[in-house]
Amino acid sequence: MSAQPDDSAPRTAAEENLSATLTIAAPVATVFAVLADPTTHAAIDGTGWIQEPVDRTPLAEPEQIFRMNMFHPNHPDGEYRVANKVHVFQAPHAIGWLTGTEKNGRLEFGGWFWRYDLAPHGPSGTEVTLTYDWSAVPPSVREYIQFPPFGTEHLTNSLRHLAELAASAPAREVREPR
Repeated sequence: MSAQPDDSAPRTAAEENLSATLTIAAPVATVFAVLADPTTHAAIDGTGWIQEPVDRTPLAEPEQIFRMNMFHPNHPDGEYRVANKVHVFQAPHAIGWLTGTEKNGRLEFGGWFWRYDLAPHGPSGTEVTLTYDWSAVPPSVREYIQFPPFGTEHLTNSLRHLAELAASAPAREVREPR
């Protein structure tokens, strides 16, 4: 398992992301299906920030919106809701989404995203790289949110949780984009 970059090192604008990689003992299609299921995201995260999905439909195509109920003790409301937009959907090799909010029916994204890249590792394993990127966050958002809001260990723990879920998941087929 590797996790880069070192959280203690200063970052340049070109390094405004964290990533971690883990090899999971489950086929690529199974791992992808777990990631494409919003009902697994709270268990993958493991921090308690993600409470539950509002939209439970499996992720199946770019531009799909899915919402999550969240909690964070430092958020002004404590409990809040995020709207995510799938921006990468390359079954079963990559999946990612932008995170934002929905105000008066209008979606606004903050400039950060999550991305999982999957590669076969042997006959039944998957190498998964999780990337959290905040390089497009505008200064107005950076005034009240510190980036990154966590260290690389958060990504590593999320990958471990994903590995546990994938190991116990039934073999799944990947749905191709519509």
